[in-house]
Amino acid sequence: MWEPDPSWRRLPGAGGPSSAGLWLAEADGRTWVVKRLEAPDGDNPALLDPTHAGYWRREVEVARDPATVHGPGLVPPEFGAVVEDEEGVTVWSVEVDGDAPPGLFVARALGRFATAEYDAPPWASRRLLHDRLAMAERRGGWPTLARTTLADVTDLLWRRREHWLSRCAEGPQGRVHGDAVPRNFVATSGEDAVTVDWQCFGTGPVGADLGYFALSSREEFDVLLETFLDGAGPDVDADAVTLAARVSAVYSVVSRAEWALAQVARGEGALAGKYRHPAVAPHLRALERQFPQIEPLL
Repeated sequence: MWEPDPSWRRLPGAGGPSSAGLWLAEADGRTWVVKRLEAPDGDNPALLDPTHAGYWRREVEVARDPATVHGPGLVPPEFGAVVEDEEGVTVWSVEVDGDAPPGLFVARALGRFATAEYDAPPWASRRLLHDRLAMAERRGGWPTLARTTLADVTDLLWRRREHWLSRCAEGPQGRVHGDAVPRNFVATSGEDAVTVDWQCFGTGPVGADLGYFALSSREEFDVLLETFLDGAGPDVDADAVTLAARVSAVYSVVSRAEWALAQVARGEGALAGKYRHPAVAPHLRALERQFPQIEPLL
């Protein structure tokens, strides 16, 4: 059975269905981030599909072929050993020193990354938001939000989800990081953002990453969008990018709010009394912040 070295220091933030942990290790005079990925047991076949958002080996593939995601705009850290065994894979990458880039720097970098020429590898995700909404569908959609004052809004959004996914698919497609949250942009390298956690990397509508990033960035959606378009260049379809960013932001933030509220809804007491729960309130505030993006989709 695989076990981490006792000298390694465990780190927080190792998310993902196949992730078994994240550690800091010292070796060869350098500091490394060690990520452990466990092979799925077969109960979730999606994890074995190289095009699915949750494909368990995608970070392994990135570590073995980092040129696939190396700029412009975003660049990976330096990778080291990739060690396979019967239970999974251990991926080593050099710890990155430096200050995290500001939000507008990241927005422009995402625009450059999305619109650059690329050859999509067979292990790139192809339908990121679709796969995420499919998980929500298996849980019955957004049933907890249906018990709130947002019921009519979320019901209409849910019923129109395929329409908006199809509209986004008609627009320009490019590379997406897939988990564009501030903690994954760890430093700058020239005009590029050094970026970690490539588990969801793939192709999708240009603007999808920007919409996801807008949910946790301090800057407002419109400011981020303008900067993203500047990075994307003058030839990009601004209306299509705006739609993709909007759809990504709205459907992601509603799904997050549903998940958070559902976790506390099982306890005793009225649902309305749980809106201020510390595990729920940030998601509801994020949802409220995106009201200007929700209205055009209704």
